[in-house]
Amino acid sequence: MLLIAAAPLSARAQGPRIVSLNPCSDAILVEVADPAQIVALSAYSRDPASSSLPPGVAARYATTHGTLEEVLSLHPDVVVDGAFAAPAMVGAYHRLGLRLELLGTQRNVADALADVRHLAAIAGHPDRGEALVRRIDAALTAAAPPPRRAPVEAVFWEWGGIVAGSDTLIGDLLMRTGFANLPARQGYHQAAIYPIERLLAHPPRVLLTVGDDRMLHHPALAAVKGMARADFPAGLLYCGGPTIMRAAAYLAALHRALG
Repeated sequence: MLLIAAAPLSARAQGPRIVSLNPCSDAILVEVADPAQIVALSAYSRDPASSSLPPGVAARYATTHGTLEEVLSLHPDVVVDGAFAAPAMVGAYHRLGLRLELLGTQRNVADALADVRHLAAIAGHPDRGEALVRRIDAALTAAAPPPRRAPVEAVFWEWGGIVAGSDTLIGDLLMRTGFANLPARQGYHQAAIYPIERLLAHPPRVLLTVGDDRMLHHPALAAVKGMARADFPAGLLYCGGPTIMRAAAYLAALHRALG
């Protein structure tokens, strides 16, 4: 189903018409493309639980659930999706001669900045991509910890006890903002389960959590001395681009609060 934008976008597009099927490309495109170039964003960006965009920004654009019929009816010049696009859908776009651009997995800040530049080039506005990269670099510099301060041990716990490994964007951001990603140091990789027994045996200075998982209510956690807990917003977890600036600011504020 196609959701119509709340307000018409009257500006004339300067560049290709783009449909985005991924919330991460959504967040970048609204920064680097003309509004009239964006034919539709992914429906994920209208869902506060999955969106990397502020609700007011997402509401300015039409959205699509990404079915082939929907996308074809929009007559885009370019379709952008993520690394996990269904192979059957990818094949269908190629057979129909429609240009499809796939973003890779963002494993660190460098990957995220490469995506910014790639999407800005696709939109025909590489200068806007470079401007966004400079803003992200400035935000990371501002979020860096004081020199020579020891890293603060942290466990980043997602739903079901899943942890962020060393080869993740959030792991890179933790390091850049003064935290030691404890599971990564212990050899855990992305999406590995971090047992509560290990956390209790070596409590971090801070437990960062996403969502209200039942494990967070385990009575043993309440008995851990000296471990702070912080709820990390889910909308800052999965995407790079402009999201990095908000995630870095959040982590830097937490780092300062821990003293």
